[in-house]
Amino acid sequence: MSGILNLVIGLAMGLNLIALGSSRLPTLIRAVSVQGVLLGVMPVLMESERLDWRVLLVALATIAGKGLLIPSLLRRAMRAANIEREVEPFIGFVPSLLLGAVGTIAAVALARALPLLPEHVGMLLVPGSLASLLTGFILLIGRVKAISQVCGYLILENGIFLFGLLLIHSTPLLVESGILLDVTVGVFIIGIIVDRIQRAFDSLDTRKLTALHE
Repeated sequence: MSGILNLVIGLAMGLNLIALGSSRLPTLIRAVSVQGVLLGVMPVLMESERLDWRVLLVALATIAGKGLLIPSLLRRAMRAANIEREVEPFIGFVPSLLLGAVGTIAAVALARALPLLPEHVGMLLVPGSLASLLTGFILLIGRVKAISQVCGYLILENGIFLFGLLLIHSTPLLVESGILLDVTVGVFIIGIIVDRIQRAFDSLDTRKLTALHE
């Protein structure tokens, strides 16, 4: 089962690179959506031998929230703003992709040096977590469109979720449930902010916020 889990985490790490290298917002949102579905499957894979209703509940909530609901809201905001691409990011797409690739390799090397529990040795949970955190930070600071930054926030939270899976055997998924609640509330707040930016400036370029005055 660890081989299947590593394959799923590897796919999630590959989606990080797709998110960093794409200028098209639909592709970025789709990458976040698929990554959310993959993360929802991981608790079930890890607890397949002693599956209970709490694991299934968090898995279904993660898939529904991160894989379906939040991406659909982002697509709706994208259509309302009539934008398809990220233009003139602070960090270019090729440099972002290179940073992500180097960061992923460094995450794998760092994970091997950490004193992990025997059951976590050989798993990609820690490298996947660190790589997703780095990807989220790059999108947050390197993109100018609010939708891209929301996607960065979601990928960053996915990294925290992956790290929380290390505690799946010692806690009844309270950490993951709390994180899922936080990200849901956070995205709805960001959605309100995005709507206000769109109404005030007729654009989702966050650089226009510098034009605000009292």
